[in-house]
Amino acid sequence: MLKLPVFPAYYTALDKLGWYALRLAAIGVLVYLLLPVVVIIPLSFSDSSFLAYPIEGWSLQWYRDMWTSDDWSRATRNSFIVAPLATLLATVLGTLAAMGLAHHRFFAKGFITSLLIAPMVVPIVVVGVSSYLYFAQWGLNDTYLGLVIVHAALGAPFVVTTVLATLQGFNHNLVKASLSLGASPLETFFRVTLPVIAPGVISGALFAFATSFDEVVVTLFLAGPEQVTLPRQMFTGIRENISPTIAAVATLLTLFTTSLMLVLEWLRGRRK
Repeated sequence: MLKLPVFPAYYTALDKLGWYALRLAAIGVLVYLLLPVVVIIPLSFSDSSFLAYPIEGWSLQWYRDMWTSDDWSRATRNSFIVAPLATLLATVLGTLAAMGLAHHRFFAKGFITSLLIAPMVVPIVVVGVSSYLYFAQWGLNDTYLGLVIVHAALGAPFVVTTVLATLQGFNHNLVKASLSLGASPLETFFRVTLPVIAPGVISGALFAFATSFDEVVVTLFLAGPEQVTLPRQMFTGIRENISPTIAAVATLLTLFTTSLMLVLEWLRGRRK
């Protein structure tokens, strides 16, 4: 049963009207943003070869096509190769960088922090062009290594920011106590520091994974035919031949991303 809100005694009729209007506006914006995502889901179960309403029949043929097609299978495999490796690299480097920034005071600390999170604000096209020109000198274009390095650079700022936020409430006396009892710095990190900051590390890793998994612009510049990922395959499919298979892939990616967001919310609740 829907319960009406209980307003404070000092609320006037205009205040109550504004309260309802604000929430209706928020719901309207949410529906407007989610509608394009929701609309594509039924189309993935259509038996038509075109993305069009009304849907005359239902079928799972586009999901079968996604798993049986060589192009889509290769793109799926590449995404699950590049994204985990980039996430691992971004998590390790981002965590180490955050700990160095949180535990030490040194000259140009603010500048270095800004430099580390710069990939979050630099236009992605600039990153793609500059990476392509630089990696061409080292022969890293059209390689998995080049993709992993750039994707890790794009994901590392999320790890740095989340771990830094977690370290703000960290009690450094725990580290001193561990060291005074004879533990090595490495043992102290894995047995004392890491368990405390784990929610921030995992949250940053999930953001880094989502960033790499959904990235398409840099992949267009750096990836060759053998390194095509799911987002690039979708882009190619939309540009050359629109197929309902794209709707099936988009539906699965939506479910996957939603699952990641639910895990993040669960981790946030654990941290609180």
